[in-house]
Amino acid sequence: QVQLVESGGGLVQAGGSLRLSCTASGRTFSTYIMGWFRQAPGKEREFVAAISRSGASIYYRDSVKGRFTISRDNAKNTVYLQMNSLKLEDTAVYYCAADTGGLTEAVRLTSTYDYWGQGTQVTVSS
Repeated sequence: QVQLVESGGGLVQAGGSLRLSCTASGRTFSTYIMGWFRQAPGKEREFVAAISRSGASIYYRDSVKGRFTISRDNAKNTVYLQMNSLKLEDTAVYYCAADTGGLTEAVRLTSTYDYWGQGTQVTVSS
């Protein structure tokens, strides 16, 4: 069992930056692959980024490549999502998720993950 708590969301102008954090408690953090998802009002939850246990392998959705960076610090039980050049369409509730499986294309699916945080709101204004 692992508990996930996101933080770092807020209101930011378009073109600005935010860094989200997700801290885990419970089982050893380094045994999990970690993912970030987001859900805008009226839309399905969508994949943003995922990172392997060591941090050596990473996946991104195409629309955030070059703007967002996922990273992790296993000593701090924390995964981060650095978001730069934010756009209006990045507005959503952002969730982190954890899974004990391998880092494959399946990490893009919500059904892959066993554990979820409660989410943090990111609002990008014009």
